[in-house]
Amino acid sequence: MINPNHRHRRAVITALAVSLPFAFLAPAGASTAAPTAPAQQTGAPSQPGPLDLGAADQPETRTVTALAPGLTRTAITRGTPNQDFFWTAEVAVPSTSPDPDAPASALSTQAQAEKVADKLNAAGVVARVEHVQSPRLADAGGDLGYRVRAGHFTAKADGAATVAQIQAAGYKSSVIYTGWDGDEGSSENDHGPWKLEVLTIDPKEFRGDLTSSFGPNLEDRETTSQLAAASGALAATNGGYFVMDPAAGAPGDPAGAAVHDGKVLSEPVGHRPSLVIGAKNNTSIQRLHWHGTVTAPGNTAALALDGLNRVPGLIRNCGGTDDTPTNLPLHDFTCTDANEIVAFTPEFGASTPSGPGLEAVLDARGTVTAVNNIRGTAVPAGGHTLQATGTDVGKLAALAKPGSKLKVDTDLLTGDGKLFKTSATTDVVNGGPTLVQHGKLNVTAKRDGMARTDDSNSFFYGWVHKRNPRTIAGVDAQGRTLIVTADGRQTTSLGLSIKEAADVARSLGMVNAINLDGGGSTTMVQNGRVVNSPSDAAGERPIGDALLLLPGRKE
Repeated sequence: MINPNHRHRRAVITALAVSLPFAFLAPAGASTAAPTAPAQQTGAPSQPGPLDLGAADQPETRTVTALAPGLTRTAITRGTPNQDFFWTAEVAVPSTSPDPDAPASALSTQAQAEKVADKLNAAGVVARVEHVQSPRLADAGGDLGYRVRAGHFTAKADGAATVAQIQAAGYKSSVIYTGWDGDEGSSENDHGPWKLEVLTIDPKEFRGDLTSSFGPNLEDRETTSQLAAASGALAATNGGYFVMDPAAGAPGDPAGAAVHDGKVLSEPVGHRPSLVIGAKNNTSIQRLHWHGTVTAPGNTAALALDGLNRVPGLIRNCGGTDDTPTNLPLHDFTCTDANEIVAFTPEFGASTPSGPGLEAVLDARGTVTAVNNIRGTAVPAGGHTLQATGTDVGKLAALAKPGSKLKVDTDLLTGDGKLFKTSATTDVVNGGPTLVQHGKLNVTAKRDGMARTDDSNSFFYGWVHKRNPRTIAGVDAQGRTLIVTADGRQTTSLGLSIKEAADVARSLGMVNAINLDGGGSTTMVQNGRVVNSPSDAAGERPIGDALLLLPGRKE
């Protein structure tokens, strides 16, 4: 329950803000007593120094707003507009694969890129070939290949004629801004600009609640500001990865681990990292996996669950069991499995996914009340349903008999195989890759499925290498949680490559940090107002879940 007195206090505190160069921020551990004058801004969290982002001599300003004792928002602007950046046309280079359906990609071999550039030059397009090298990460990066570009434009619209020429020559093309490149060595010389927002939560002093919310159900999407307003949040950011396309599952459904108020609602993607929120607002970054089973009393045999609260057969971001084409994490890709058993809880939505197969309905005591020969029904309050497809239909039918009792276990396990214990204060939000571990950069892009071997590095180029809007979460050496949004895909804020995201996390003092969902999802809300600049043309994106800072703590 939200205390109305907290709301009154919030209205007073958020009126106080101060804009300071980074060097003037208060030392760590300064008082956060309720402010009555600007001097109380000494309660603002300290950061070790300027951001490790772009050229070292760039101007940086931080505006700190106290939202409640132990909770601040810091708006950071860094750098100045760089006149060296421009708009240019990037060419999709046809694949050299023998597969006639292989898609074109942004990168190719030097020989193929030069062949395309020669053809464009012959058609009157002045094309150039550029070698793309990416900063080395823990398990990926380095030489990515070659790209083909043409033109040097002041405004995006100025590139339309060149794109038309490229298309007339038989190639796909789009106009991009060179400030969004994340090439090796570029960050050290860039002037920006960048705009970031940082929420800092001190668990020793914040008496509210850091939690997550997916809204009325899992399968529908809401904006961060809608989720914040529904809970009366002081502040909020977007959360983990989720399904967007109905062809990939139920839109809004988590595409990775999800726990809310101690209840497991979605299985992890392989052993990908997640943000874990525990008692008294303490957080950690953990790699979780799961072991879901269905058993009957007196029957030692257990049926393995393939998933929880998702459309059977569709595994967004992969990382499951017996899936095609892989059991490993594969980001923004939907693996398939025709033979699955998936459990559902009431949180999924009004009805489970419909389709052929079998569905057993279990009440709150685990009693099978119905076995339906088609999928799609309501989940009883406190109960489950179990859906089976393909060859797993017979397995479930043999175990689930009307009137029998079944036990559904959806336990999460820690990295060392131990049971991940939850309580009413436990929330888990999925993410990846890891950015910082034990105070050192440790960007695990390949391990967490952001590096592919079958697309000429094009996915890595667009998702990891290039600058995009990012949302980052982590913990500093003092145990404070920091949640960061970085605007991107704009000329007024370039965004961050994944390497730059890790650099920013460490320069903000994080000793462990993780990348959360980003791109058009990246959003921060304060007192019901979006305070960053989401990149989608339509505005704030509806998402799967959000991180919320509430004025009252759940006990």
